[in-house]
Amino acid sequence: MKRLAIVWACLLIWAPAVFALSPHEVAIALKKSRPDLPIVNIKKSRLPGFYEVSIGEGRTLYVTDDAKHFIMGDLFSVDDKGFTNLSEEDRAVDRKKLMATVADKDTIIFSPPKDKVKATISVFTDVDCPYCRKFHQEVPELNSMGIAVRYLAYPRAGVGSAAYKKMVSAWCSDDPHKALTMEKAGHDVAPRTCPNPVAAEYKLGNEVGVTGTPTLVYEDGTLVPGYLPAKVLAKSLGVLN
Repeated sequence: MKRLAIVWACLLIWAPAVFALSPHEVAIALKKSRPDLPIVNIKKSRLPGFYEVSIGEGRTLYVTDDAKHFIMGDLFSVDDKGFTNLSEEDRAVDRKKLMATVADKDTIIFSPPKDKVKATISVFTDVDCPYCRKFHQEVPELNSMGIAVRYLAYPRAGVGSAAYKKMVSAWCSDDPHKALTMEKAGHDVAPRTCPNPVAAEYKLGNEVGVTGTPTLVYEDGTLVPGYLPAKVLAKSLGVLN
């Protein structure tokens, strides 16, 4: 009887490992239920007994390791100092990698001299967005404080919209900086077309979690939605005390 009890104890200890599925098996189970589920990545979660399943656009499913249940949302850690959003930390790492794939030549950069640059922010922008226009008015002030602004196109109405065509014209202009500034001031520029990154940057914006404009992305991958006054932004970047 004593030996039998030990065997049962060992079975109980090992039971979770026996029934835990591999990442591949979890993907198969999820796809069987929802063939259209866009699985980007699966990894072991810091939450015991769960996998983290990235499904694009900054969304994560926390799936039990038997693939029978999932929770959708953000995972937080709790300690004496408060709550920490672990999901957003992971998204920032992935976002940084995605943003690094965008070549400077495909953006419109307003920058101080290279030796004066203290920080660079990427900004998903729309030429018709009121707060994008307000933000653009403060770009000279940001440059004066050593902050370079790297614009990426994000026409909110989508590819093929009026804003999309305006942004293509700006990106294809002989002077993109002037064209973008004119459009943000409400002026028309000559329609132009050329091989351009506008549609690709709109797609990238959706992948990194952009839901509106302006959306700022810091060099470490941190995403900040919405307009920030120049001095507030500079403080958040550590450029201004």
